[in-house]
Amino acid sequence: MAAVSISSSPITQVSQHAPVNTSLQPQLLTRLLLDLRGRRFSVDRETIMNLPESVLLCLFPNGLVLSRQSQAFSDGGENEEDDEVYGVDFDPECFAYVLDFFRNASDTFYGTNTSPGLFAAQQHLLDGSPSDFGPSVSQNPLLTKQAIIVLREELEYFAIPPKGGRALTDEHGTANEALLDIKHKCGQNVMDKRNIFTALQRNVHKENNIAEQHLIDMLCMSGFNRDDEWGFRAMEPSRCCISSIALVLLKTGIVHHPPGQNGERPVTIDYNQMATAQKLLLFWRKPARKCWWDGLEVDLAVPGESPVPVKLWARRVWTLELSLV
Repeated sequence: MAAVSISSSPITQVSQHAPVNTSLQPQLLTRLLLDLRGRRFSVDRETIMNLPESVLLCLFPNGLVLSRQSQAFSDGGENEEDDEVYGVDFDPECFAYVLDFFRNASDTFYGTNTSPGLFAAQQHLLDGSPSDFGPSVSQNPLLTKQAIIVLREELEYFAIPPKGGRALTDEHGTANEALLDIKHKCGQNVMDKRNIFTALQRNVHKENNIAEQHLIDMLCMSGFNRDDEWGFRAMEPSRCCISSIALVLLKTGIVHHPPGQNGERPVTIDYNQMATAQKLLLFWRKPARKCWWDGLEVDLAVPGESPVPVKLWARRVWTLELSLV
């Protein structure tokens, strides 16, 4: 029986590697053009990836966009293919505040073309003994990264006007002008209270909640001050909701002293502070949330008028996380 050559076999004639249609491969974006309520931002991919998880969830509730998507809308220019714009329902001033803080923190830590950063002065810390920071340096990213504490608050408020007043709703539940005015004034009343810890401290005193007091103490030991105010705070459009965010650099215990006579800047470590800072690593890429109700009675009367007491309830949701850049 004649042997069949391998080349003539119908099985071996089939190509072992199917051709790859590169046109079907998603094109990764190096920059994203975002439209935040009418204001546009061009942000590179690395900057987006370094943003806090809780902010990314607000920007991209359906998932982070890293390749071209059909739902993006064009800006109508000649370079339509290169200028896909992604609409995002997020406060542009808040986004600018976060971008500026992260950019400044990165420049201070890593340095710029004209100024060396803090990281260059503390690189010798990587040669420390394993007993200083645990089994290995790789398990303590605080030595090689700039850590930022991110604290966000989503506050929904509900105004209960006095009985017998002009503030009413119709049969469809639509508020009249008097009720809308009360809601607006209540929102402004809450907006003016910018201190971060006042509401939570009030809840500690009311409920005698030791865990909440420990949370305040930990945050104040790690970078916040007890009288700090929100870095950004604004009312959401057409909603009885106020969004706030505060960013601070984590106190790691690494101290950069002023330059000595020889020009060198000595660097020392407070090991107790480093141990406290390492506890915050539990919130790295793992945002933690806390929710509570806060009730107050506010007087919306202008000077010279009779008191207008309004019961104001607020549902506060805090999100705490740690970012490394």
